[in-house]
Amino acid sequence: MFLLAKDYFPSYKLENYMPLSLKQDIAWKNMRQSPANRILILIKTDGPQLGSAIGDALGISGEAARQQLAKLAEQGLVEPVTVGTTGRGRPRQLWHLTAAGNRQFPDGHAELTANLLVTLTEQLGPAALDTVISAREAETLQRYRQELENAGDLAARVESLAAIRTREGYMADHWRELDGSFMLVENHCPICAAASACAGFCRSELETFRTALGAEVERSEHILLGARRCAYRITPR
Repeated sequence: MFLLAKDYFPSYKLENYMPLSLKQDIAWKNMRQSPANRILILIKTDGPQLGSAIGDALGISGEAARQQLAKLAEQGLVEPVTVGTTGRGRPRQLWHLTAAGNRQFPDGHAELTANLLVTLTEQLGPAALDTVISAREAETLQRYRQELENAGDLAARVESLAAIRTREGYMADHWRELDGSFMLVENHCPICAAASACAGFCRSELETFRTALGAEVERSEHILLGARRCAYRITPR
């Protein structure tokens, strides 16, 4: 039976998480600190904007606004759409938020995910959550096996797994140690809210790695235990 994080990690208490409303207030205050973020907020609240209108709204010069927009565009957060010409024949460009730009704003999905998992366990019992995690593990393992089947030796499989995990948002890296073992490091956890609510996700993930790689895998660093990242030492069986 999978345990909730509060059982698996005694120091963890879901109720100690900062309330969503407070987290959103802090996020909004932080976003308002820089001109670049103020531009994102302006476009988010008032819709697509001309560069000149952005300068006027923020009390900065048109040139300063264009410089900030160029930086945001380089980061993939905004993009211009041509909508005709000015009186001088120059194209008029309205600046829009990209999907990445929209993701800069507070989002309650993480807390919602954690709460749903806790509610699922409380209302339907631990077996229901076991079923969900087991189904996810089976689907993930099947997909990983398909992608790794032509990878060759363990070194190639670790490299392929790191690429898969990076595509899934884990910002993975890997290398070979002097003793011949391998390290797989994940600098981000896109399912951290779910993993925090139920330790079964982390345990399932570890078993998936072991089976998919056909190797011994031990977790040496763990985000949920306060580490900066999750790290796995991989050795041949």
